[in-house]
Amino acid sequence: MDLNGKRAIVTGSNSGIGLGCAEELARAGAEVVINSFTDRDEDHALAEKIGREHGVSCRYIAADMSDGEACRALIETAGGCDILVNNAGIQHVSSIEEFPVGKWNAILAINLSSAFHTTAAALPGMRAKGWGRIVNIASAHGLTASPYKSAYVAAKHGVVGFTKVTALETAGKGITCNAICPGYVLTPLVEAQIPDQMKAHDMDRETVIREVMLDRQPSRQFATTGQIGGTVVFLCSGAADQITGTTISVDGGWTAL
Repeated sequence: MDLNGKRAIVTGSNSGIGLGCAEELARAGAEVVINSFTDRDEDHALAEKIGREHGVSCRYIAADMSDGEACRALIETAGGCDILVNNAGIQHVSSIEEFPVGKWNAILAINLSSAFHTTAAALPGMRAKGWGRIVNIASAHGLTASPYKSAYVAAKHGVVGFTKVTALETAGKGITCNAICPGYVLTPLVEAQIPDQMKAHDMDRETVIREVMLDRQPSRQFATTGQIGGTVVFLCSGAADQITGTTISVDGGWTAL
């Protein structure tokens, strides 16, 4: 899967799933732009490391994905893109009646509205080239629901719907748009939760992963960030030219239940 000559922008990509996507795109030869809201020396060093390891250009561009104008400016600053991976996201857990309004607004802005703004900014360039790939990182919660995650579930369902509309508006133009719906992925954030879960349930590591954290994931195994990144690369390949407007679940069977 050769992506030489293609520029990819991955939002929310200085760690976790986004970083895995950026690394796999770089491995396939794409020029990569990684992003988060911070602007630290280590962010730029991470981009340099990715570029050095894979022999490609890799830049870090700071942009706040809760700000629509900043989302659009990210695309412009990068010089447009051939591949756009909308990954940025945050989470908050609370009952509906106690859900903080500020958290609701932030989750909708970062998890959903940012994809609208970046896509709107990227599409003119893709149309001009007659080629483009948009991959939205949704979630198993874009297809199903869990209690106490109202904003996240609403946003991810919205991402799936937005994916379908984007696909219809670009059909036959050499542009595809799809959503990947991961289940539980072993990211640094999830890894950090394991010791607390072990203590709370008085279980060893493997048992707490299998019986508590992956209770809804029939495979009882985490997906990896590299697997999500590999799925992104596949969707950018010629084999996926006629895959558009759909969801691909990488969830160990969660949504098959």
